[in-house]
Amino acid sequence: MIEGKLVRLRALRAEDLDAQLRWRNDPEVAHWATGGHPGFGPVTRAAMERFHEGRLREDPRDGATFTVEELGGGRPVGMADYRGLDPFAGRATVGITIGERDLWGTGHGGEALSLLLDHLFGACRLHRVELETWSGNERAQRAFRRLGFTEEGRRRAAVLVGGEWHDEVLFGLLREEWEAAR
Repeated sequence: MIEGKLVRLRALRAEDLDAQLRWRNDPEVAHWATGGHPGFGPVTRAAMERFHEGRLREDPRDGATFTVEELGGGRPVGMADYRGLDPFAGRATVGITIGERDLWGTGHGGEALSLLLDHLFGACRLHRVELETWSGNERAQRAFRRLGFTEEGRRRAAVLVGGEWHDEVLFGLLREEWEAAR
């Protein structure tokens, strides 16, 4: 368990399935998390069970999904993950979704991502962490920049959201930038 002031990251559990199913079937969560990409949702319980089962068996040397849990009551409020861990290149790709809309804009997602970065740069000794979002998700972009991420590029008109094309925005953060910001 990795604990902050607002949230903790803990290992994914079988009982997290219901919350994840609810988040992935919430059109507004899907919209902001992925630009409404159909791979995120809506999703059936059977499909989510298969996906969840695979996540429970992930090898942390390759990737892992954490439940973001609110301190105090222990309510699951989101997911944070890393994937594509490459120890030779010293990099991984991360993602964060806060599924509980009442916590949007409260710092819970930023703290969860910060805790994940501490883990990856500390325990995993990575050199670089990457993430991406779509150009319409300005709240996420501001949060990434606050944590020290730099916009490194765009894939123009690569994400279709609500019938309109948006850029995919690519961000990176180097170990020395993370250490300087801390």
